[in-house]
Amino acid sequence: MIRVLIVDDDFMVAKVHAAFVAALDGFEVVGTASTGAQALDEIGRLGPDLVLLDVYLPDMTGLEVLRRLRATGSPVDVVVISAARDVESIRSALHGGVLHYLVKPFDRRTFEDRLRGYAALRGELAALDVTGQGDVDRVFGGTRGGAAAAVVTPKGIAPETLELVRRALGAAAGDGLSASECSERTGLARVSARRYLEQLVAQQEADVRQRYGTAGRPERRFTLRPSAQG
Repeated sequence: MIRVLIVDDDFMVAKVHAAFVAALDGFEVVGTASTGAQALDEIGRLGPDLVLLDVYLPDMTGLEVLRRLRATGSPVDVVVISAARDVESIRSALHGGVLHYLVKPFDRRTFEDRLRGYAALRGELAALDVTGQGDVDRVFGGTRGGAAAAVVTPKGIAPETLELVRRALGAAAGDGLSASECSERTGLARVSARRYLEQLVAQQEADVRQRYGTAGRPERRFTLRPSAQG
């Protein structure tokens, strides 16, 4: 089992990433951290195999966390997950020995592909004894995935939050959710929850219907399509 620590100052993003990790066979989330200092403490205390590290943290950058880890000789594997796109951040991450650098926003499939690739690399290294050049080339090729493609979503629609709403809708009973119910389950404002629900409908991942009550305006109910459940 690969033990993962998630470092992100946005609790909602950390929650979504934790759900992604938990859904993958062979992975478990052992903790989360929202600051650089907390990340360093938790890495020392928990000894995770893999850290999913954001760059923008309130007390220090994730790159500073990475530098401190390497200065102390920590062997923990690191995947950077950040909106930082500048070359200097990417160069610093490479110098710190990160395995991947995922640029936000990205889709769930890209996230899962990177973690599955990491798991395959660990398995291959564990199985190797004496390596030839072909083995070395294969291992080093496996540590670098293709560039993560940005997800094209309308302005104001964050892929991580869209996934949170998708999961809430998927966990609902057969009658689905109204915007108010989705708001209660996700912590989003009602107007935001409705906008994300409507985006799922626009992407043909959800259906919407009117439910008529005894009085007042009809209620719009959203249900996730089976093909969108993962």
